[in-house]
Amino acid sequence: MEGIRFIDIYATKGIEYLIVIAFLAVFVLFCRYMYQPREGRAAAAIVPENMTRFRVPEGLFYHQGHGWLRPEPGSIGVVGMDDFAQKLIGKVDAVELPPVGSRLAQGEKGWGLVVDSERIPMLSPVAGEVVEVNREIQRSPELLREDPYGKGWLLKVKSPRIAANTRNLLSGKLARAWMESALDKLHPLHGESLGPVLQDGGLPVEGIARGLGGDEWVELAKTHLLTDGE
Repeated sequence: MEGIRFIDIYATKGIEYLIVIAFLAVFVLFCRYMYQPREGRAAAAIVPENMTRFRVPEGLFYHQGHGWLRPEPGSIGVVGMDDFAQKLIGKVDAVELPPVGSRLAQGEKGWGLVVDSERIPMLSPVAGEVVEVNREIQRSPELLREDPYGKGWLLKVKSPRIAANTRNLLSGKLARAWMESALDKLHPLHGESLGPVLQDGGLPVEGIARGLGGDEWVELAKTHLLTDGE
């Protein structure tokens, strides 16, 4: 009988311990949730895991300076700026494109943007000779915001080494993951909450650099476009 009572007590205590452990685990998770920044809680609660915050079409190759490349027949590459870049900078007043016949190097300055009288250079994702520029984008810079991968293209470049150039670029799932992480990196690097640059749906607003950088927004933009030395 004594043995039976011992087993019953042991089982009861075991259940009590499990309840206590479960309570502590829930309490820890609750504390972590409550003590993270309010904006972070909102974004985490609102943005589903399968929702992307930036447009990243398939079939394109992306440079880490946020230019994109679409190879076409005849060693031609169509070039533009990606959705992260246009959301980072916001409204563009003018686009400065190189003249036809110019030679570009991959990872070097390819074109420039004018925003509030500030000039922001961007890097070319491909090396070669400029054979065509998009005159429409010069007349209507808003196309960068409306259709960055279509009517908002910038240059066409003749590049005999276009296949080799694409090996230095990102594409597919890797490109999507990289672009999503680019926004998250703004928070630890600049010590600012992402709340001011996220809409209610958790999606980034246009003009992220202005929202986080204040008077130094141009330098912030250049840093993330890899042209801070320009």
